[in-house]
Amino acid sequence: MIIRPFQAVYPNTDYIASNDTFFGTVKEEYVSYKKSGFYIKASQESVYIYRIQTPHRTHTGLLACTDINEYLKDNIKKHENTLPAGEQRQMYMMMNRKSIVKPVLLIHPKVKKLNDLFEKYIKENEPFYVIHFESENTKHILWEVNDGDSIEKIQQIFNKKIPKSYIADGHHRCAATALLYSRLKKKKKLNPYENILTAFFPEDQLEIYDYNRIVDALGEVSLTQFMAKLSKLFYIDFLEKPAKPKSKHEITMFLNKEWFLLKWKPSVLKKYKNKKIVLDASLLDENVLNKILGIKDVKTDARMKYISGTESLKSLINKTQKSATRVAFCLFPAQMSDLLTTADEGGVMPPKSTWFEPRMKNGLIVQDLAGI
Repeated sequence: MIIRPFQAVYPNTDYIASNDTFFGTVKEEYVSYKKSGFYIKASQESVYIYRIQTPHRTHTGLLACTDINEYLKDNIKKHENTLPAGEQRQMYMMMNRKSIVKPVLLIHPKVKKLNDLFEKYIKENEPFYVIHFESENTKHILWEVNDGDSIEKIQQIFNKKIPKSYIADGHHRCAATALLYSRLKKKKKLNPYENILTAFFPEDQLEIYDYNRIVDALGEVSLTQFMAKLSKLFYIDFLEKPAKPKSKHEITMFLNKEWFLLKWKPSVLKKYKNKKIVLDASLLDENVLNKILGIKDVKTDARMKYISGTESLKSLINKTQKSATRVAFCLFPAQMSDLLTTADEGGVMPPKSTWFEPRMKNGLIVQDLAGI
């Protein structure tokens, strides 16, 4: 992978009264914040070792710019289809802000040499800055790497040891940047979209959580009919208390104030025996949401709501009980190997089938496009 240092724009923390409030509004207010002096431009080009500390663990990666041609050459692997409306929205935001305010989250194989370099640098240098988010009890810590030797070592590792990476979050940002780059390529010698802001994390530094569904579509079918149709697809057991599935091909369902455990019948799974990867999200989309509830496009249908696995079951219950026509499904998390294999084979994961942690923040480090 070709990565490059960049002259970052970062927040002036002296002017921030509440990190949660400020960074929670950057997506909409970045242009105003920048004009008002809330952001500073770094004096030199750098890359940044990026550590996120949560109550559960620590995640360590790298913030740098990546040559957009890596995406165009398919060295940055996709696992999701983008929508033209989403690409258009991202293009508008980039052109309006003249900045990229949130890095694309990329996964790469673990490289011990890179990890050792990061750990050594962290021990020997003070952080560039630390942002604490009280609402999440997390810390985002950045070490600025601006000396030529260290940058070159990191670039060489990426060039030799990391030939490809995988998008965890940011498909539309990549697609929009590639479109803008291609359109300006023949018109300008200095193309501001030649590089894209990226956050690289080894696969062992990211976690995939379940991504659960609340469906508001029981108005056309009675509960008795719905359960009867489900019984043709699943073995169904009553659960005494709220629970998430414990293994693949199990789903838990919250319906009419009761919890159920659903296990796919062999007759259903047999239909997919020739597929290398069979995800519960795909099975649910096709056999239940589409064929029983009439939801043709789970990505755009307004009856679909998605709840990350980091939210509590209490929250899921409360949201489901807002309407008598709602049902909730909890899925077992997809595995990292499922995503990587799907991307390598040019396939597509079901919409909203993965929730990655840690999450990237808007406005923590910004790629300036105006000064190029």
